[in-house]
Amino acid sequence: MQDRGNISNQLVRLKFSAMMALDGITSNLLRTFLTVLGISIGVAAVISLMGIGEGARRSIVSQFESLGENVIVIKSNAENVKFEIEEAEILPERITGIEYATPVIYTEDTPIRWRRDESEMNIVGVNENYPQIKDHPVVSGNFFTSLHVKQRSPVVVLGYNVANSLLNGRSPVGSTMKINGINYRIVGVLGEKGEGKGDGIDDKIVIPYTSAMKITNERDILEIWAKSGSAQDAELAMVQLGRIYQRKVGIGSNIRPDNGEGEQPPGEGGDMPVEEPAMPVEPIPEEPGEPGEPGEKENVFEKGEEPLTITSLNNLVKEADQANRIMTVLLGGIAAVSLLVGGIGIMNIMLVAVTERTSEIGVRRALGAKKEDLLIQFLLEAVYVSIIGCIAGVALGAWAISIVAKYGLSAVVSFDSIRIAVFVALTSGLLFGVYPAINASNLPPVEALKRQ
Repeated sequence: MQDRGNISNQLVRLKFSAMMALDGITSNLLRTFLTVLGISIGVAAVISLMGIGEGARRSIVSQFESLGENVIVIKSNAENVKFEIEEAEILPERITGIEYATPVIYTEDTPIRWRRDESEMNIVGVNENYPQIKDHPVVSGNFFTSLHVKQRSPVVVLGYNVANSLLNGRSPVGSTMKINGINYRIVGVLGEKGEGKGDGIDDKIVIPYTSAMKITNERDILEIWAKSGSAQDAELAMVQLGRIYQRKVGIGSNIRPDNGEGEQPPGEGGDMPVEEPAMPVEPIPEEPGEPGEPGEKENVFEKGEEPLTITSLNNLVKEADQANRIMTVLLGGIAAVSLLVGGIGIMNIMLVAVTERTSEIGVRRALGAKKEDLLIQFLLEAVYVSIIGCIAGVALGAWAISIVAKYGLSAVVSFDSIRIAVFVALTSGLLFGVYPAINASNLPPVEALKRQ
């Protein structure tokens, strides 16, 4: 019974301290409002800045992901390094982990005629494996087949925005359009990727690469896309492709071109031999020198350039995600400074409150209040102010993010930012309220009454 009485007594004293704390923050509303304002601005700053950073991260990652999962891009950066069509065709057979591959040919500002309308458009030439490589389904009609590619058929698959602009949203499949003066039959429409995604494929058209070669009058290509079944297969394929092209043209500043003896650069122990397909590289043309001087060969290595790059889009996604996460944390850290300022504001206000309410403290001590009661009262005042500031700050931060998103910027309400902001605000309010609370609880009753 005595234990129950003690517990009941403690609860009554706690309830009374909570009521006194609530009365303390409502007795001077202007001072309380300014303190709450400081906390709410700090919380809103953390939530809004971290929300903007998180939105930018998601936007950039989604742009990379829209290019396809487990995709490897082999791209020539020098005119004297070109691929033959057969190189792309044999990649799935020769390279472990590659399921699909396609040559890629780009044409820019190609004249297009649709009925009476004329325009210029960018064209991408690929083979029948494009939908599987880029994870890009067809929403109307069908994609062209390998037979279309072999026969250089004049067929075209439209990007989503291009198709919508032709017949006001109706499917144009079965219609014809002129590309570079030749009639092409529309056989399909690609699904929508979204603005800024898929390398702008929604505003382009896709044709067989054999048809694109007739437009560009080129027999060789500068880019190949390959697709692996998993991230592990993509990494394995990257290693094998790297070994092949190290010998052909050199990749990386520490790799030198083939020494002419046809030997593979030595690797680390335990490397498995890789069957190397014939991937010819055009000889570097000689440039005429000064009169009487022999012509000199152009060497891209002397310019510090990579003649060829092999890129895994999976790695790009990881790097972009990591970089933007760091940026988001930095933004949150900068905004958290304002929370620190708000916490100092709580301490200043509480110290003023202790000074102004010494008589109240003395009367309470004289009537039997313990140090713990006063300590809890002033700590609760700091906690009340912090909680109100957190609620107002979360609402203000969410409103700020909605305004930013309304004007086209990527911003989201991140629950991580809310948790961080609320935790920091409550912790700082509690910590900065401890010192004034201790000062109030340590005031001797006689001294407090003398200051009355």
